[in-house]
Amino acid sequence: MGSGEMSVAEARRLFADVLNDAAVRGRITYITNRGRTIAAVVPVPIAETAEQAQDEH
Repeated sequence: MGSGEMSVAEARRLFADVLNDAAVRGRITYITNRGRTIAAVVPVPIAETAEQAQDEH
């Protein structure tokens, strides 16, 4: 597992690798734009857990 950070341009260029890292390795990748974190690619179990927690509130 683990996490990393990359720019939008880099994520676009390496999109297949970013998806594979999330699906196979459980890696979270934070996407930045001009140094500001704007999104994250996360493994499905993490997204589902976040959604369930959100629904409970």
